Amino acid sequence: MSLITDPAGLRDLLAAARTIAIVGWSPDSARPSHSIAEYLRAAGYRVFPVNPEVGRPSGDPAYPSLQDIPLPIDVVTVFRRPEFIPAVVEAALAVAAKALWLQDGVVHPEAAQRAEAAGLCVVMDRCIRRDHRRFLAGSAAPPSSTPLGP
Repeated sequence: MSLITDPAGLRDLLAAARTIAIVGWSPDSARPSHSIAEYLRAAGYRVFPVNPEVGRPSGDPAYPSLQDIPLPIDVVTVFRRPEFIPAVVEAALAVAAKALWLQDGVVHPEAAQRAEAAGLCVVMDRCIRRDHRRFLAGSAAPPSSTPLGP
């Protein structure tokens, strides 16, 4: 697919997504991964926290890996250091995710190229909550049911 940087592409990706996995989710409510997961859930997305070291956040399971999530994943949002991104890309490909979203400060050009070459939409070094607020918050409609990808 492609590296998405333009407003229309970001808006379309967010509007098409229904399920979002949060890799690197923290049970600590002061951590961005936690508050962003709650924001996305409140915005109408099905959110799957992923952290192999955490049991059950907010009554929902924290999955040890992307492969353990029982539904197809539209967007894999990553709150991990750059050195972990290649493994996350491989896991996202293994579960046929449609997009990879690397949060603010997370940059790994080689892993992003691998994801793009395999057909994923890629967003790098951007905050999914900030972009959702900018492009979709306040709209009357919930996230679109239009599927991502081909």
